[in-house]
Amino acid sequence: DAVRETMRGLVPAYMVPARIVVIDELPLSANGKLDRRLLPAVDASVTREYRAPSTPVEEAVADAFAAVLGVQRVGVDDNFFELGGNSLSATRVIARINARLGTSVGIREMFETADVAGFAARVESATSDTRAPLVARERPDRIPLSLAQQRMWFLNQFDTVSPAYNVPLAVRLTGPLDVDALVRAVQDVVARHESLRTYYPQDELGPFQKIVPAAELTLDFERDSVAEDRVRGRLVSFVARGFDVTAGVPVRGLLLETAADSHVLMIVMHHISADGFSVAPLARDVMIAYGSRSEGNAPVWSPLEVQYADYTLWQRDVLGAVDDPDSVLAEQLSYWKESMAGLDGPIELPFDRPRPEVQSMSGHEIGFFVPARVMDALQEVCRGSRATLFMGVHAAFSVLLSKLGNTRDVVVGTPIAGRADEALDHLVGMFVNTLALRLDVDPDLSFVDLVRSASAVDLGAFANADVPFENVVEAVDPERSTAFNPLFQVGFSFQNLAPVQATLSGLQVAALEPGSEISQYDLHLVV
Repeated sequence: DAVRETMRGLVPAYMVPARIVVIDELPLSANGKLDRRLLPAVDASVTREYRAPSTPVEEAVADAFAAVLGVQRVGVDDNFFELGGNSLSATRVIARINARLGTSVGIREMFETADVAGFAARVESATSDTRAPLVARERPDRIPLSLAQQRMWFLNQFDTVSPAYNVPLAVRLTGPLDVDALVRAVQDVVARHESLRTYYPQDELGPFQKIVPAAELTLDFERDSVAEDRVRGRLVSFVARGFDVTAGVPVRGLLLETAADSHVLMIVMHHISADGFSVAPLARDVMIAYGSRSEGNAPVWSPLEVQYADYTLWQRDVLGAVDDPDSVLAEQLSYWKESMAGLDGPIELPFDRPRPEVQSMSGHEIGFFVPARVMDALQEVCRGSRATLFMGVHAAFSVLLSKLGNTRDVVVGTPIAGRADEALDHLVGMFVNTLALRLDVDPDLSFVDLVRSASAVDLGAFANADVPFENVVEAVDPERSTAFNPLFQVGFSFQNLAPVQATLSGLQVAALEPGSEISQYDLHLVV
């Protein structure tokens, strides 16, 4: 206990060992190095006596940890990362705490003090957040697009046939299904989320949001009966149809019956209306509405605090203008211009054919498993390097790309949720942002040192993640081409969302992965 107490004054909380075991001597190999294999086995599980939060700030931090990680109870000694947190979920915790307490604490502070008591102390000393609160507000006659939507709009108008930016939700429904109740439930959800009944025409000032009243919207919803072996083909073809977001609401549904007690529901939305993080609240709301409709009732749910249009207006107020040097937008753009300075052209991977002059977005996916022993070893490296598994995989992937592309300057693009306020957690909409992570794969570094470098790079990017990717591209002004993406040509996605699974009125609900024949990048690693 004395050793641990002394260490607390010397190193961050996450570096204080959970267990200390005394041994007579360190086992050494023939060349005098530590032989880890001969160390005694240690029970790594941490059993602590629960200590309840004792201050309002500790309660707020513990509540945020519990809500984001889905755990029942969090004490003041519990560590966010030991409870299962990661760098992506950490950003959601930061957003919740800052919104609730009016602070401006950052993600770097959380990595330095990840237990409730230590992080609460950091929060108490953080400066106040002067941002306007995210609330429902009076709408102007003309609602602009959000900054992320602007890029989606231009990409769509460049090629309205392309399905490259379609977002699908597919679930298998097993059991007695009330089809009429399901159709009405989907309509209920479309009425609940304005983003699902919005299209994006343009006028002399450019594109804008046009919200269709729920009573006036006729949802594009197909129903069909197919054999089980044709399901995947139907789903792939249904996703593969494009949208023109200026002509109508870019949302459509499909219900396939494969047997009397077996159905597949798919909802496809354009990325301008929804992102991957929207799938969970969308599926949840459909199931809630179906439960009510199957019993002959309208759904009863808590009203949404804000809609996507409210977020759009709030975002522009918070980020400010590029030409205002004191704005959040200008400050974070300075970081990106510095971190991306001197970037060479596209990474030249060993392709089996030349790039076409215009990206086709056609692709294929190949699945594989990482062996458990590799995972265990990588997690050990990450723990010892004060890094998350995301950062460890980022470093490993960058080593591979460095060797394949014969370069030490490796940039990958990764999505981040972008839901900077708790009120956005349950909303369907386009909030996700893309971050360019640039890592110098120095061959003289050990892999442990490279993981630490990746940790620093990733934390810097997360701390400047409010600026939409398209604004970063404009500021950095890299080589442009219709043949490849700007800034990076390799994607890196770390999927750690809970799968959609539920039981409802005797109906088993499970998520489906229909497969993809689309790739937005030359190469895209999805972990």
